[in-house]
Amino acid sequence: MKRLVLFLAALLLLSAGPARAAGKILNISYVKSPFNLQMIVMKERGLLEKRLNPLGLTVNWPEIDSGAKQALALASGDLDVAGVINTTSVLMANGEGNPVRIIAGVARPVDVFALVARKDGATSIKELKGKTVAGPKGTVLHQLLAAALAKEGLSMDDVAFIQMDIPAAFAALHSGRADAALLAANMVIKARQEGARVLTTADGLVVPKLVMATSEALSKSRPEELAAVIKAHDEAWNWIAANHDEAIALGAKIQGITIEEAEQLFRWSHFTQRCAPEDIASMRDDMRFMLDTGMMRNETDVESLFLPQAFE
Repeated sequence: MKRLVLFLAALLLLSAGPARAAGKILNISYVKSPFNLQMIVMKERGLLEKRLNPLGLTVNWPEIDSGAKQALALASGDLDVAGVINTTSVLMANGEGNPVRIIAGVARPVDVFALVARKDGATSIKELKGKTVAGPKGTVLHQLLAAALAKEGLSMDDVAFIQMDIPAAFAALHSGRADAALLAANMVIKARQEGARVLTTADGLVVPKLVMATSEALSKSRPEELAAVIKAHDEAWNWIAANHDEAIALGAKIQGITIEEAEQLFRWSHFTQRCAPEDIASMRDDMRFMLDTGMMRNETDVESLFLPQAFE
């Protein structure tokens, strides 16, 4: 009888194990680029662990820079929270039936994103016709390229757009395998130091909006954990405000850049903790542009993409 009881108890633990284990980990993407100082501080100072460990959770920090890849990971359940994702990717995901929901603001880094030509190459957007441009598809940088071309009467069909993440695009530009690259933050700084030419930033073309997001399903099933994530996000910003020099030094160390470069990126980033009503209007404008240029196939209800805590 004793053996039977132990056997049944073991079966019960095995059957309950996967479900219980799934609830003990929160997977949040660690997105350092372009210069996500709140995210860097939150991870490196253990602020999220401090809030989630008492709830019986541990934190896993997969590094996924691409907004499109983060949206896919949210859909598959491999990711619980997109630590920093651009709203271009959020719009595209929802347009394809992947319900990604915004829970907090991060930054509006108009000056951080740029279209850069190699030093012996194009001197204007028009000169990119027929040229190769490298960069991440399905992102705000993709939108920047489409907007820059449209302003000059060109379209995405007028260039050879090659999918690459930002470091690979920088390497392709440096080696001459690409005529231009879509870069961000310290990669823009490094490209300029090597003589590359910034053809345009996002300023006047696109308003990049970086946010924190989750899946619709998780927002309903694990609200307490999401509340803890937002509190840690806020705590990180409060620490940055109170310890500016130390925060800049930490960001410089993690990004592998100088203090001066980190200060410049801080100024360029225009950090925020929450979204604003004008972000909804801006995303509606983005969606119309993306539909017109073929970046999106289907409309989505923009206002429904924001959870109440994104504004509170």
